[in-house]
Amino acid sequence: MTTFKPHPAPLAFGDLQGCRNSFRELLAKAAPTAETPLWFAGDLINRGPDSLATLRDVIALGDRGVAVLGNHDLHLLSVSAGIRRAKNGDTIDDILNAKDAADLLHWVRHRPIAHYENGMLMVHAGVLPQWDVDLTLELAHELEQALRRDNWKETLAGLYGNEPSRWSKDLKGIERLRITCSALTRMRFCNGDGAMDFSSSGGLASAPAGYMPWFDVPGRRTADDIVVFGHWAALGLTLRDNVIGLDSGCVWGNQLSAVRLEADPARRTLTQVECTDCRAISA
Repeated sequence: MTTFKPHPAPLAFGDLQGCRNSFRELLAKAAPTAETPLWFAGDLINRGPDSLATLRDVIALGDRGVAVLGNHDLHLLSVSAGIRRAKNGDTIDDILNAKDAADLLHWVRHRPIAHYENGMLMVHAGVLPQWDVDLTLELAHELEQALRRDNWKETLAGLYGNEPSRWSKDLKGIERLRITCSALTRMRFCNGDGAMDFSSSGGLASAPAGYMPWFDVPGRRTADDIVVFGHWAALGLTLRDNVIGLDSGCVWGNQLSAVRLEADPARRTLTQVECTDCRAISA
């Protein structure tokens, strides 16, 4: 008789942003088993000192590693495609100049925008309050497919902009893809009607009048699921029963965090390391 061991709960990491030494230290400290899935909430690269090596580390994990696309990952693709210029503080040249850059960028472009498993939904930034898990995954899949087609550069160029800022089921084409991208990779604040605001990237006290963190909107349709996200360093580590915010500001010289994603909040474990390798970059 064959016995099957239950799959270990995933270990989810906040934004690595090229802070490879901190990532390797945190992985060693958390000491997951070889069977433990490793989840990454986006922004694997950029602003930290070792973007290329960090990206290679995650790629080397194979199917064990699950990474959703973040805004910095999309920025890498946009710079590579000539859609956007590199910014001061970018640390992506080592990827763009690598001999196997085409393969690396192909891997990035084929990452999911959202991942759902065992009642847990992982995105980079947030989920609009009107979206349930099924709709979120449907919209994410549409965007993923568009970014994997031959005309992906045209699609990517059309994703930039803050409008539309409010969801409507009547949205089509590039506007539908753009609002999906805005919500899942950029959003922090929205109002009770689900209209997003992109004027503030600060903490809770910086919410514009009438706006709140996306996860605090009353009646949010993903409230019965566990949403795991990164992106919001100024918010800091956020651990609630149904919301796990993992960006604790490693690239700004703070901490890198990993949480074991048990369904029972009482069984979740947090592991952190200080990000000394990125402090000089952020200074």
